[in-house]
Amino acid sequence: MVPEIRSIIADDEPMAREKLRILLASETGIRVVAECRNGRQTLAALQDYRPDLLLMEINMSVIDVFQVLQAIPQDQMPIVIFTTACDHYAIRAFEERALDYLLKPFDQQRLHHAIQRTRAELLRVHNGEFARQMLDWLARRGAGPQSCKLVIKARGRVVFLDAYEIDWIEAASNYVKVHVDKESYPVRESIGAFSERLDPTQFVRIHRSAIANISKIKELHPCNAGEYILVLKNGKQLPCSRGYRTGLQQLMGGKIDRNIHLGGMHSKPLPRHGQPPTE
Repeated sequence: MVPEIRSIIADDEPMAREKLRILLASETGIRVVAECRNGRQTLAALQDYRPDLLLMEINMSVIDVFQVLQAIPQDQMPIVIFTTACDHYAIRAFEERALDYLLKPFDQQRLHHAIQRTRAELLRVHNGEFARQMLDWLARRGAGPQSCKLVIKARGRVVFLDAYEIDWIEAASNYVKVHVDKESYPVRESIGAFSERLDPTQFVRIHRSAIANISKIKELHPCNAGEYILVLKNGKQLPCSRGYRTGLQQLMGGKIDRNIHLGGMHSKPLPRHGQPPTE
């Protein structure tokens, strides 16, 4: 839920400011932190109060209101709703990313609709920022190689994975696919960068485009020119190229799970997919 909306009223007419203040008082969760009568005062109030919402008359003296908006740093920009009797500024207002444009005289219902839109926009921004901060925090906690948890952002959602769940990781252009059982999660990250998040005692790079989970390997089949074919427990076959066989040799030197069968060591051919193995 979005907390109270801290608001600034900017209008050069005292009666207009008073009317708007009265209308806002009927809305729940609205707090007016400042009232301004020109652009210069508005800029100062924006710097002092960092409001969530700016309700601003478009025809004010001293400084043009669009100059006011251009002077606001992007990370301090509040939601802007224009309040004016002039309709010919509407296109320019929305070009400046105003959320709404209230034509005077407007009533409580029209203002209420604008405030509801403001709440929805603040909630969207708040949730997005919260998700980003949580991802950063979890990434810092889980970035080391000893972490057994991985937090990835895929298809617009945050996915929490235990490392042992991952079968293998596949490089695909400028991102990787994390394969977990029958699911695959695209992650916009290079395979080299992603490998740094993995425990080297649990994962082995077997190809320039593939990383395998050691605990998921079922069989190793030697092929020509010092290459291997890895067969995972789910039946997936992965090539291990010569350039990465050092890691595999280290694996074979003492890190092979007792359940892994070294296929091909006795000249047993690798069966084709869907074909029963030969005796």
